[in-house]
Amino acid sequence: LIVSVYSLLHTFLLLLCFLSKNFSGFPFYTHYQCRHSANMEKKHLCAALLLWAIACSALPASSGDLLRISLKKHRLDVNSIKAARVAKLQDRYGKHVNGIEKKSSDSDIDIVPLKNYLDAQYYGEIGIGSPPQKFRVIFDTGSSNLWVPSSKCYFSIACWIHSKYKASKSSTYTRDGESCSIRYGTGSISGHFSMDNVQVGDLVVKDQVFIEATREPSITFIVAKFDGILGLGFQEISVGNTTPVWYNMVGQGLVKESVFSFWFNRDANAKQGGELVFGGVDPKHFKGNHTYAPLTQKGYWQVIVQVAVLLLWILEHHCLLVQQLS
Repeated sequence: LIVSVYSLLHTFLLLLCFLSKNFSGFPFYTHYQCRHSANMEKKHLCAALLLWAIACSALPASSGDLLRISLKKHRLDVNSIKAARVAKLQDRYGKHVNGIEKKSSDSDIDIVPLKNYLDAQYYGEIGIGSPPQKFRVIFDTGSSNLWVPSSKCYFSIACWIHSKYKASKSSTYTRDGESCSIRYGTGSISGHFSMDNVQVGDLVVKDQVFIEATREPSITFIVAKFDGILGLGFQEISVGNTTPVWYNMVGQGLVKESVFSFWFNRDANAKQGGELVFGGVDPKHFKGNHTYAPLTQKGYWQVIVQVAVLLLWILEHHCLLVQQLS
C-alpha cells in the first residue's frame, strides 16, 4: 500500500513538472525539477519519465493483487521422445515386403536375426571388411544404398556414439573416394563411396560399394539404436547408381531364389525382435499360401492396395448395421 501511494505521488509530481513552466515552487522535491525552455530534449525526457511512472503505478503492489499463472510440469519420457522421432523416420521406411512361397531346406536360405526397439526400429548386425567390423543396420526397403559411419566423421555427434568403419583395419578395402549424399524424410547423411566385403548372416558379398558417412547432422541418427542403413530397394533409386547388396547376393550366386522376407516380433519381452530371410521364407512364421501382387513402379516395392472399410454402428434396438466402403 505504501508503495502504491508513493507511485501515485510520484506520477502527480511528474505531471506537474511536465505541464508547468517552472517546477521550482516545490523545493522539497528538487530531484523532480524540469524547466521549460527552448531545449525540447528536457521536455521529452520528462515525458518519458511520466510514461514510466504511470506504468509503474499501474502495477499491483500488494500480494493480493498479483497475477498468478499456474505452470504445468510434464515428466520427461526419453523413450517416448526417441520413439516419436524415429517413428517419423519409419514413415520414410517401407517395411512391407513381398513374400514368395518357396519350399526349401534351411541350407538354401540365410537368416539374419533382428532386434526390436520400441516397435519402431528393427535392426540386425552385419560385418564390413576383413576381418569383419560389426555394425547394426536398419534393413530398409525404401532405399537402396548401404552406409555406415566413417572413422573420418569428426564433427557429427551421431558418429561419436556409434560404431565407425576403419578402412585401414581391412585387408579387402578398395578406395573409391567419390563424394555423395542421401536425404531421408527426417535427416540426411553425406560422405564418400568405398568398396569392401560385406557379411550378412553367413553370406559374404564381395566387392560391395557402400558409403562411408562423414556427416550425420540429423538428431534422428543421434538417438537411433542402429549405426547405419542397408537398402533393399531397386538399383533405379540407388544414389550413384551403385549395385545394392541384395543385387550382388543374387548376382554372386549366394542365394538360389531372388526372395527375401521379414518377420517382426511384437512381443516386447522376447529376446528376438524378428528375422530377415534371404533366399526364401521361414515356414514357422506363416500359414497358408502367399498372395502375389504386381509392382506398379520399379524402384520401390510399390503395389496397388484396395482397402475395404467396415463401419459398424450398434443401433438403439441392438441391431447391427454394416456398411462397406471401397
